[in-house]
Amino acid sequence: MALSAVAALVLSAAASAGTLVIGNKGEDTVSFVDLGSGEERVRLETGRAPHEVAISPDYRFAAVVSYGAASVDIFDVRDAKRVRTIDISPNAAPHGAVWAAKNRLVLVAEKSQSLVIVNPSTGSFRSVNLGQKGVHMLVVGPMGRRAYTANVGAGTISVVDLVRGKKLSDIAVGGMPEGLAITRDGTQLWVGDNSAPRLRVVDVATGMVVDTLPTDPVPIRVAISPDGKTAITSNIGVGTLSVFDVATRKPLRTITVSGARDAIQVTAVFSRDGKSVYVAETGRNTIAEVDLATGKVLRRIAAGKGADGLAIAP
Repeated sequence: MALSAVAALVLSAAASAGTLVIGNKGEDTVSFVDLGSGEERVRLETGRAPHEVAISPDYRFAAVVSYGAASVDIFDVRDAKRVRTIDISPNAAPHGAVWAAKNRLVLVAEKSQSLVIVNPSTGSFRSVNLGQKGVHMLVVGPMGRRAYTANVGAGTISVVDLVRGKKLSDIAVGGMPEGLAITRDGTQLWVGDNSAPRLRVVDVATGMVVDTLPTDPVPIRVAISPDGKTAITSNIGVGTLSVFDVATRKPLRTITVSGARDAIQVTAVFSRDGKSVYVAETGRNTIAEVDLATGKVLRRIAAGKGADGLAIAP
């Protein structure tokens, strides 16, 4: 390996220091990976089919939702141990999750078409009926007062008041919305469409689609960088990332990651400094670390079977 390549890896590892938490949905486990070394610290059992991971605001805990069950596992990140399992039944098939405040974990349950607001400290919860098919992904506004859910089968985004525990409206966007992100100022939703190679930008105040941007096929996940300047879509159809400038809504580049549909490239998350993107290659049981500036895959991290949900803690 050339000296420059070695240096790039070292710098990347230093910048990415922390813990990558990976939900391995094909084997009912969660991996805790040291990002400095790329080595797995420990792998622990979860509920059935852990699809998504959310980190608490103080970075101490990770919530892992079990899509094949009706439960959420809470893990201590530093000690890498499970501290609680919360049964959220009759809510079924929990998926997208956001840890919105110290005692407010918000998730959606696809089969019961509901949003669930959980107190992770006590295990208590309340449910909001959404009445929409394919409730799958979730984001929360910057003040933590409103949630937005992507409803794949209904072609809508539901708006929920988290304080009152009430659905406010459904925004019709059409297609099959799944990938979802909210801008740092909370004014726009960026919504991927599984039915066509496109990304819709929705104005939160009006509920109107204000722009439609081209992507590669099947932009199944959307993420926005910590500084709010860059958006990406993870395109499962061809294994690429589409990169956009948030302010201008202009495409910047396309990055090849897995480069193949059978890699089942799904979740993509930014590093805490925004310089790298971690991309789950679910069909290969690996996580690709991508340098955003150069578009190069710096390394691949081994994970468990069906690695998908990702989150990063210091």
